Amino acid sequence: MSIDNLTPAPGSTSSRKRVGRGCGSGMGKTSTRGGKGQTARTGSKRKRNFEGGQTPLAKRLPKIGFKSRVVKPYVINVDKITAVLELAEITVEALRGVHKMSLSVSKVKLVGASAKELASKIKDDNVTTTGK
Repeated sequence: MSIDNLTPAPGSTSSRKRVGRGCGSGMGKTSTRGGKGQTARTGSKRKRNFEGGQTPLAKRLPKIGFKSRVVKPYVINVDKITAVLELAEITVEALRGVHKMSLSVSKVKLVGASAKELASKIKDDNVTTTGK
């Protein structure tokens, strides 16, 4: 056996369908394209959501959803988590040591009655309090 006498297995290949070669072929006249109209023309293709001129479903339904790009801060109530009051300086890393927070948290807001007194201890721009 050599490369010049290789043949495909019997029945594995078939000849290409030749359309538009006379009425006797069974695929003449309209060449398997049906009758007249849009789809019988060359280069005919419709848009994915085309519904025959009717307003598509995607346009009939209302727009929904909104994703804000503003990062909302993680809120910590200092009256409930009293360990925050005992910190010497308050940063996001120091708060992670005291309170369990996700690593994705980048901004923290301290709330509660005693949160205003902590304003002088804050050393990080990403930590804020309710008081000014």
